[in-house]
Amino acid sequence: MIFLGVLFSVIKIAKVEGVINPPTASYMLRAIRVAEREGSECLIFELDTPGGLDKSMRKVTKSILNAALPIIVYVSPHGARCASAGVFILLSAHIAVMAPGTNVGAAHPVALGKEMPKEMKKKVENDAVAYIRSIAKKRNKNEEWAEEAVRKSVSITAEEASKKGVIDFIAQDVKEVIEKINGWKVNVGSEVRILNTKDKKIEKIPWTIKETFLSKITTPTIAYILLTLGLWGIILEFSHPGAIFPGVFGGISLLLAFYALHLLPVNYVGVGLIILAFILFILEALTPTYGPLAIGGVVSLVLGSFMLIEGGVPFLQISRLSIFIVTGLTASFFVFILTMIFRTMKKKPIIGVRGFIGEKGVVREKITPERGGRVFINGEWWNAVADEIIEVGEKVEVVKVNHLTIKVRKIK
Repeated sequence: MIFLGVLFSVIKIAKVEGVINPPTASYMLRAIRVAEREGSECLIFELDTPGGLDKSMRKVTKSILNAALPIIVYVSPHGARCASAGVFILLSAHIAVMAPGTNVGAAHPVALGKEMPKEMKKKVENDAVAYIRSIAKKRNKNEEWAEEAVRKSVSITAEEASKKGVIDFIAQDVKEVIEKINGWKVNVGSEVRILNTKDKKIEKIPWTIKETFLSKITTPTIAYILLTLGLWGIILEFSHPGAIFPGVFGGISLLLAFYALHLLPVNYVGVGLIILAFILFILEALTPTYGPLAIGGVVSLVLGSFMLIEGGVPFLQISRLSIFIVTGLTASFFVFILTMIFRTMKKKPIIGVRGFIGEKGVVREKITPERGGRVFINGEWWNAVADEIIEVGEKVEVVKVNHLTIKVRKIK
């Protein structure tokens, strides 16, 4: 049955930029639901992605394949890419479009850094091939190229994709996309719908605050920073009990970090090294060893940071700059702390018996070795003894304290 889309007056547009992860998938699925609920003429996804997680990708492709309205995936802007998981999403669209200067491909499945046996790798690859071929067949796209994108990680330009039948056409911008799809026939479920996009109102579907926030924290670099901030907060709470804010801030940061890390290919040895580093820092703060524990903590933090995320692709790597900044600040902080400790050790005590030694005063009553005398120090009178005769008015220095009597010597 041919269904004319004359009753639909709105074209929805949703922009997706970055890794395909759970928050991104949540946004895309919500965009489809909103477009369906509001009776949109079609939904256009503007896509620019380096790839993403297999589970998230399958949720999106499944939703697109079963959508109740035409969905167009447009790889844009100029210079954008559609790699890995993005290839599956592009091919699953009713209409696939790319902007000039974009590329598509390299859809070989990544094992997220975890080493797999050769047989298991082959099974994963075959599964991905079967899935992408089934999608390409349903959308009448080039199945052979789709398989090569998975098996050989081939990547092609927009112009090559158009010639090979990977996409439907090339468009400079969204406006041109809307103009070109006017009158197109697309299969939506058991119906054939004719798109009528002329003079239709365009509405964008914005990201919610929650989706944006979760999308940001699930990047490896942000997850790593949250983990270190959380551990720092706990350290500060231990070192200043009752401060409350550091503990609350650290706890929230740690929970957010754990949420993000459970979605990423985490090396738990790396996590262990980072936690060990902060344990060493805490021990250094509680029982100063004047260096060894702090140095061990810095080394452990550096190693753990580089080992934390396992991923064979750039978007699954922690920014090296972030690692250097975090470890640099940590090392600098403890160098500062140790410097203060050493200075305190060298500084003369200012209270107690030891703190009184070295103080200077003036003799007020002549001092002799036989009977002693009296001196005035820091506004107080003291009984004093000496190994020599010291006349009234002469300046002396305390060399020993014995209960309420001090031993002094003349200042030459």
